[in-house]
Amino acid sequence: MPTLLNPYLHFPGTAREALDFYRSVFGGDLDVMTYGEMGMDGDQAAQVMHGQLTAPSLTLMASDGMPGEELVRGNTSNLSLSGDDETELRGWFDRLADGGEVHVPLEKQVWGDVFGQCADRFGVTWLVNIAQPG
Repeated sequence: MPTLLNPYLHFPGTAREALDFYRSVFGGDLDVMTYGEMGMDGDQAAQVMHGQLTAPSLTLMASDGMPGEELVRGNTSNLSLSGDDETELRGWFDRLADGGEVHVPLEKQVWGDVFGQCADRFGVTWLVNIAQPG
């Protein structure tokens, strides 16, 4: 098995909703383990301790914050999707942007590729680059 690098996202109690949304965008299989399944009681028991979406071309992991941990949103990380399947990547961009915000429209850029940037409804920033022939 090759070494993989994949994003691991943390949410303030909305990890299950986010993972379901990403599955609706990318397809794939979703496995979710809750804090309750690991023996935790109370309000956090139903929240996601670890979730993993495995789709044909990506693996995305996510969780809700640890008990007592404060999540601070920042602009220090983005998720990048790149390739040459324009239909697939345009579809993903459109679905990710639905209910979110387009920062850079998906269009041809000075470097020759088609590129766009959006934040999805959960505040996660996505960079989409479609390589052009030539």
